[in-house]
Amino acid sequence: MSESSIVTEGVSGSHVLTIDGYSQTKGLGTGNFITSSRFIVGGHPWRVRYYPEGDKESSNDCISIFLVPDVTSAVAEVKARYNIILLDYDTGKPEPDFTTVNQSQITTFTCNKYNFLFLNYPLGRGFTRFIERKALEQRTSFLWRWWMQGKPQPTYIRNDSFRIRCDITVLKEFTTKDASLMRSDDVIVPPSDIDHHLGRLLSSGEGADVAFDVAGETFAAHRCILAARSPVFMAELFGAMKEKTATYIRVEDMEAGVFKALLHFIYNDSLPDIEEGEMAFMVQHLLVAADRYSLDRMKLVCEKQLCRCIDTGTVATTLALADQHNCHGLKESCFRFLRTRGNMKAAMATDGFEHLTRSCPPLVRELLAKVST
Repeated sequence: MSESSIVTEGVSGSHVLTIDGYSQTKGLGTGNFITSSRFIVGGHPWRVRYYPEGDKESSNDCISIFLVPDVTSAVAEVKARYNIILLDYDTGKPEPDFTTVNQSQITTFTCNKYNFLFLNYPLGRGFTRFIERKALEQRTSFLWRWWMQGKPQPTYIRNDSFRIRCDITVLKEFTTKDASLMRSDDVIVPPSDIDHHLGRLLSSGEGADVAFDVAGETFAAHRCILAARSPVFMAELFGAMKEKTATYIRVEDMEAGVFKALLHFIYNDSLPDIEEGEMAFMVQHLLVAADRYSLDRMKLVCEKQLCRCIDTGTVATTLALADQHNCHGLKESCFRFLRTRGNMKAAMATDGFEHLTRSCPPLVRELLAKVST
């Protein structure tokens, strides 16, 4: 007896839609909708349509939610499974009473504008009676909160906002395979641990063939690993530079702790643990080091971390750093932080902002233009 299996390959993704100013949307009228921003799942563009007063007269007491493929897609149709879920605003967890489970059903979405306009094919799929407005609103009323006080209950609306999540699995293809070749569950492949082995190589120093003197401390390393990770080290250790044959190299203008963290990232592909109180200061130095050695991923990791550390005490130095090292995302985060009047006023009182004013007048003019718009 022979066996075969039909295998479905799919790509999954989710999109969370926050309805801010819920009470202001209730006068939109039945059949009218607000559309989410465009998002991509399975290589296809999608949007979520929110009907605050229902998509038709029979559901005008409800909120309707529909998942809609973008008609600019290059394909005529997409097969997918989807769920639409109401989230607890505080915890972000799904509310079981208002989770529309559609994962067992494969739905065909038309992406062809001609089919939609002239052949009356449905453009989107979803739920006409996703949730009654009365059910959504009752848990925010004074009587409900008084009655349920002391009892753990989900919160649907917070500050006139609520959230829904759309889960999509796009089915890519159906293939038939010989079942005798599909016993892959007999073999468990562990996750890659190459970083663990390289990190151990760094800490042991085994096989090291170059040493660096940084502020009086010596660090052993491996030429091939450094060169593979950094084009600057490649040129320095294997190019025409004088360090090509040197086994002992002095590094200027860098603290020993920063160089040690730099080596940690090169070998482990992650930043070392940094004490909370030193986070912003240390990561600023690491970003400079990453830029110096053209470690692009490390630079982006530092940039992302600094975005989380912005406060009135650090924003001026962080902005100057972002401008100097072409960190556009970090620079925009600083501008966004300073657009708040209270933040701007507090930051201007710091020594860092005074230094920024003296050393980078064009950047300050750019900042003032940004915050005034």
